[in-house]
Amino acid sequence: MTVLLIDDDHEVLDASRQTLELEGFAVEATTRPEDALDRLGPSWPGVVVTDVRMPGMDGFALLERVRDADPEVPVVLVTGHGDIAMAMRAVRGGAYDFIEKPAEPGHLVEVVRRALEHRRLVLENRSLRAQLAGGGSLEARIIGRSAAIERLRAAVAGLADAEVDVLLFGETGTGKELIARSLHDAGRRRAGNFVALNCGALPDTIIESELFGHEPGAFTGAQGRRIGKLEHADGGTLFLDEIESMPMHLQVKLLRVLQERVIERVGGNRPILLDLRVVAATKVDLLRLAGEGKFREDLYYRLNVVTVPLPPLRERREDVPLLLRHFLDAAAARARRPAPPVDAAALARLAAHGWPGNVRELRNVAERMALGLGDGLAGGPVTGAGGGGIEPLAEQMDRIEKQLVEDALARCGGRVGETADKLGITRKTLYLKMRHHGLQRGDFAEE
Repeated sequence: MTVLLIDDDHEVLDASRQTLELEGFAVEATTRPEDALDRLGPSWPGVVVTDVRMPGMDGFALLERVRDADPEVPVVLVTGHGDIAMAMRAVRGGAYDFIEKPAEPGHLVEVVRRALEHRRLVLENRSLRAQLAGGGSLEARIIGRSAAIERLRAAVAGLADAEVDVLLFGETGTGKELIARSLHDAGRRRAGNFVALNCGALPDTIIESELFGHEPGAFTGAQGRRIGKLEHADGGTLFLDEIESMPMHLQVKLLRVLQERVIERVGGNRPILLDLRVVAATKVDLLRLAGEGKFREDLYYRLNVVTVPLPPLRERREDVPLLLRHFLDAAAARARRPAPPVDAAALARLAAHGWPGNVRELRNVAERMALGLGDGLAGGPVTGAGGGGIEPLAEQMDRIEKQLVEDALARCGGRVGETADKLGITRKTLYLKMRHHGLQRGDFAEE
């Protein structure tokens, strides 16, 4: 994200640039409004901060040209005392905000930060809607831009056509069924059935019949033949959620299915050959359960041909705005009402939340917001914040930025150049952020 400064007074221009760069912003400065127009467009990631009174093209004329290029590029006008009335009219006409000369550094930084956050949200929303317009693509289904989600999408793409069973490992609410469906829909079995069974939702007395089916008279009440989930998934994919809940005696039978791809219906003796893929999911350590005698070790190793970990939402907080926008649009469409706007303060609060319920919890928050009921998190403590209230926005953003920079430096072994490239900022900007947050390069250097 870039701040484009425009002022014909070189001293004012240099002072404003220095103020913003010391706060970690990437700044481009020019005395010519015409230079700004060459940079602008629908995908330009930045904001314009311009003086009003300039020779040739003044700030109001520049505002009109910027709005022609993209009406959602924030334009902040820097005005003298006599121009305030005009600036207010310009704000009503589309300018983002105005600042009175001489610009107080703290106020300048605050306005620019809000404007950049607004622009970031605009671009993310556009990108998300473009992804969703892509239909069934993995980018449209597995939403996010974090490194963890990029790795997950790559794993799904690589495994979709592979004829191996897959074990999904992730906390409750991380989207295990979504990933299982994506593996099915992106692979060669997409024309077959996708059959889902929650092993923890069925009583032990009927789960065997649900899986294997039964013949007439197999037990009391079995009046006709029933095709089980395994047989129904022939040619497609069987998804077994909460596999850790499967009774031990059925684990033995499932192991045989996985090894031989053969079943017999309950009460029958005719072997039925199957061609299916099994995707199992769990939220617990199956190897630990096996060590405790609560899960068959041989079944664990048979399922563990390929394990795909699903990241919790707290480890990919940068995806919260995209996911929230997706869920808000969907919830608003169901409620037949426009999706509500989300301001930067609300997003900061949501990004700082711990999300114990992961993506499922965020979806519920979006449902409440779409109905005008608030996010349901207001008034509660924000994870990582002291006391029982909510931190000021600036403090939350500062803390989140420090954490992100620390994590990036640690992953890159303290290499500033590589870290700056990964974060998409310049070395100078990264050094300024490190100094601001009291971070030392040596603290992250690899041994």
